[in-house]
Amino acid sequence: MKSWTEEVQINASIEHVFSYLDGPLEQMQKIMPQVIENTPVKETAAVVGNVYLQKYKEGEEIQEYEVETLEYVNTSTHKTLKVGSVLVDMFDITATYELEKLDENHTLFRYIATNRALNENAERFLQFATNEVVVSFVNRVKSVAETEYNS
Repeated sequence: MKSWTEEVQINASIEHVFSYLDGPLEQMQKIMPQVIENTPVKETAAVVGNVYLQKYKEGEEIQEYEVETLEYVNTSTHKTLKVGSVLVDMFDITATYELEKLDENHTLFRYIATNRALNENAERFLQFATNEVVVSFVNRVKSVAETEYNS
């Protein structure tokens, strides 16, 4: 299993930043443009256990997979959203988004990604995986959140 953690301070309120992670598809697509559909399959009052069918477009190919909410905290000073999915029967992936309110206009954003290979082919592929995708995602969240917050 591989794990990557990246964090950044974002010059925007915690509620504003969280709206990209726990909001409608249109908000999510601003930071995850490849997600073209996010349809509820199962919803619970506790949020943990919610399952969504996501469609993800990579080039001309569209992949479909279920994303389950594994952890959810939504207070005025701390927010956590952890989701998990199995990608093409090769990888068990989790993504944890943690937000800490620094003050009214500043948020610490931490992204933790884990990737566990489910077979030998995936294990070989995972040996070459780097943190590039994680760093790029954190920077995109910062850029989008700050641009929209300040306009």
